[in-house]
Amino acid sequence: MNDTTASTPPLATPVSVRGPFALAWDSDLAYSFRHSPVAIISAAALAVCLFCAFFAPWVAPHNPFDLTTLHLPDALLPPSWEAGSKPGYFLGTDDQGRDVLSAIMFGARISLLVGAAAVALAVVLGVSLGLLAGYVGGRVDAFIMRIADVQLSFPAILIALLIDGVARVMLPRGAHDNVAIAVLIFAIGASNWVQYARTVRGSTMVEKNKEYVQAARVIGISPLGIMRRHLLPNVLGPVLVLATINIATAIITEATLSFLGVGVPPTRPSLGTLIRVGNDFLFSGEWWITIFPGAALVIMVLAINLLGDWLRDALNPKLR
Repeated sequence: MNDTTASTPPLATPVSVRGPFALAWDSDLAYSFRHSPVAIISAAALAVCLFCAFFAPWVAPHNPFDLTTLHLPDALLPPSWEAGSKPGYFLGTDDQGRDVLSAIMFGARISLLVGAAAVALAVVLGVSLGLLAGYVGGRVDAFIMRIADVQLSFPAILIALLIDGVARVMLPRGAHDNVAIAVLIFAIGASNWVQYARTVRGSTMVEKNKEYVQAARVIGISPLGIMRRHLLPNVLGPVLVLATINIATAIITEATLSFLGVGVPPTRPSLGTLIRVGNDFLFSGEWWITIFPGAALVIMVLAINLLGDWLRDALNPKLR
């Protein structure tokens, strides 16, 4: 007599749910970052710059812009490793007795703020006009692109100088210092939107003829909805890489304008202002006033550029 026993189905193997951090850690982008020494070193250098800039009121040895703490007898002190230095001023002082190290930390805040805000403004303006030109086409496309062609005929620094000069004429003399940073952000952002517009326009002209856009039109989605919900996510890849690289360009533009004396006011100097002040004392022997702010600007811009180059290569499917 054969015993027939009902077979018990095997228990299902539990599926492990991975968190978003684990998924991000195993992504292609994170893998490329972990295996790129240049990207790791650049990210570490940029993280140090960001930490010192954002937490300057707490980590800086002095507040260089608090007039009550300045001592004119401490002006033009050399760095701590040279003869004639004074404890507490590691990188020396400038002509006003301000600590150079603290001034670099506070100045980097303004440079980073202006650079990031100007790029954000350029991205919003350029992506919007690029989407409109690429999707609508016709006379709208021709009008926007002709404006872009005209603007490309002038250097970005010249356009920024023109906008800053117009703002100085239109605004009252006493109000300019209060809105100088906002004017600087608008000037740099308005001079850099063209490359985003041209990049997004080309991608939009390719994407708008694909099946998913045709299907969205058939079901009655408005053109604005198609551009916002369907086209925009598919054209942001090149914009992200371009914006990362252009942050460094915007910081250099801000430093150039401040060096020329049309940037931020002297009471809130950026790295460009510090370099301009130190340039007056460079040939008199006080080299540290301009060399150290210049070195900080080079390190910060170089780190951003190297990260932008890595991101461009990491997001390029042909290089995988």
